[in-house]
Amino acid sequence: MNQSSTNFTPATQRIAFLHATWHQDIVLNCLDGFKKELISRGYDVALIDVISVPGAFEIPLQAKLLAKSGRYSAIAGSALVVDGGIYRHDFVAQTVCNALMQIQLETEVPVVTAVLTPHNFHEHGEHVEYYSHHFIKKGVELANACDQAIQLTEQAKMNLS
Repeated sequence: MNQSSTNFTPATQRIAFLHATWHQDIVLNCLDGFKKELISRGYDVALIDVISVPGAFEIPLQAKLLAKSGRYSAIAGSALVVDGGIYRHDFVAQTVCNALMQIQLETEVPVVTAVLTPHNFHEHGEHVEYYSHHFIKKGVELANACDQAIQLTEQAKMNLS
């Protein structure tokens, strides 16, 4: 972790936010909620690095590389994995979530996720509008989890030393 002080200061924490470009118009609403909530908690938006990846499946590798860099207090990921008529969406969502859990266990850098797999998503106005709003809410929840995970990790590491 990149913190050397025993006093937690949100304004000094660097966070990576990875997002899938599939359904980007919906997924980036998560980033809006995420940033707004973290700013309200004292984080510096200039220290939130936003990185796009092709799809949800590509999030874990980038998250691991970023976590291993030692530059980030936390990594956040966001994607919308939809049922395209095959069962691949369940496999992708489960694989991504399992991989992100493993990354944080291996690197001791918190990895939080808003990789969502809604049932019955169709690309029409009503669903796009609903999930766009839903992703804003998920961004706020993701920021809350991120903030708490950073603080808990910092505190646990201080208790070990």
